[in-house]
Amino acid sequence: MKPTLEIFSQGEEIVCGQVADTNAAWLSQQAMQLGFLVTRHTAVGDKLDDLVGLLKEIAGRADCCLCTGGLGPTTDDLTAEAVAQAFGLPLAFDEVAFAQIQDFFSRRQRVMPDSNRKQALLPRGALRLDNALGTAPGFAVQAGRCWFAFMPGVPSEMRHLFAERILPTLNTRFSLAADRLITLKTVGIGESAIQELLRPITLPEEVAIGYRASLGEVQIKLLFPHAYPEQRLNQLTDAVAAPLGDKVFAVDDSSTGQCSDLVGVIDGLMRQRQLSLAVLETVSRGCLGSLCLTADWLLSSAYYQGVALQDTVCDGSETAQSLAADLLASGADCALVQLFTDNREGFADRGQATGISIYLLTPDASHLAQHRLSGPAANKQQQAALLSLDVLRRYLQGRLH
Repeated sequence: MKPTLEIFSQGEEIVCGQVADTNAAWLSQQAMQLGFLVTRHTAVGDKLDDLVGLLKEIAGRADCCLCTGGLGPTTDDLTAEAVAQAFGLPLAFDEVAFAQIQDFFSRRQRVMPDSNRKQALLPRGALRLDNALGTAPGFAVQAGRCWFAFMPGVPSEMRHLFAERILPTLNTRFSLAADRLITLKTVGIGESAIQELLRPITLPEEVAIGYRASLGEVQIKLLFPHAYPEQRLNQLTDAVAAPLGDKVFAVDDSSTGQCSDLVGVIDGLMRQRQLSLAVLETVSRGCLGSLCLTADWLLSSAYYQGVALQDTVCDGSETAQSLAADLLASGADCALVQLFTDNREGFADRGQATGISIYLLTPDASHLAQHRLSGPAANKQQQAALLSLDVLRRYLQGRLH
């Protein structure tokens, strides 16, 4: 049975929404990859009684708890005091921690404020976790059934402390076997449409499926138990991918650390085939160029407002062909042109759909795709960029039809 783990974040700024709790998301990903069952994320403000109460609850229900925040020098940093009260571990002055804090300031030729002395007060018997990047040492304690690790809330310090001090301990204290996550990434199809396509597929009870949707991309996540037979895993992955066809642009595997995005997939294919591209953006209005900002195969990306076709563009459109040919004349191997097909005036109207035609001219073929964009103007802009890039991706993968 998997050990259970909770994430505990401390800070009024998190509870009030002034700061996004990216630490909890990152730690949860690390814990799941290690093989923990992450059961809860909890955030508490700067109230001592609330902190004490939550710590006592977690000690009785979780095997491990990763905690961030509340280790600073100010009066609202209450984590160490809360641990002391919750578990009967009086605060004790740690000379080594204090020397490290003093050294932090002296190396920067700064005078240490008296308030930083507080950070050297740790619960008696706690394991000190040295912080090389800041003044707040972390610490760890065993309370009840739970092993607690407390880290600073500053993301860079938290990640450093986790990697250097906590991760090695987790691997020795717990028997961990990571599940395997296969992520199919799609573009140009909605979450509900995907679910309808996958409805006929029956997955084994031990395999979990989930969806994650964002603007322009939907992910299908298949979570397989540790040591699931490789052949059956591949068969199930193929069975899920088959109905989605060329909408799938990448399949990531957590066991290899793979994490693909659309631009990254295209970048690898363009480099492999040694091709270059010129783009005329009418609808995405510079968004496509910004997504490919570091790609040396993108020779040019111009935003042109002067093209607006009121009639449906069909394959062989003289306007699209002419514009694409001009781009190829500049020395690019491939040319991609976006055209409005209708409702250009309604582009900024959230309630109106906007028609777009995407024309791709390559050394060996031409292709035209048509889509309807919806939502506010910024969404239409990003959709146009991603759908245009996806036409290029499908060409490079030999999946245009």
